[in-house]
Amino acid sequence: MKAMIFAAGLGTRLKPLTDTRPKALVEIGGVTLLELTLRRLAAAGVTDAVINLHHHGEQIPAFVEKHGRFGLRRIDYSPEPELLDTGGG
Repeated sequence: MKAMIFAAGLGTRLKPLTDTRPKALVEIGGVTLLELTLRRLAAAGVTDAVINLHHHGEQIPAFVEKHGRFGLRRIDYSPEPELLDTGGG
């Protein structure tokens, strides 16, 4: 099973936390939103995921590479050089 994680947004409602990182890397209880999401997807049977990227997007592949794929077989990335809103994903 495959999934897509929408992580390209600016995270304006989470400012100032998102001034220097993407919203997916904001932590709750010491765990990033991205890790929580990836682990829950893996637990639900998802094997592959695509994450769209924009705001501080370069941090997400680096985070995944550093911490592993959190139980998923494959994670791909879909950069949005120009933010395309929800329809872009």
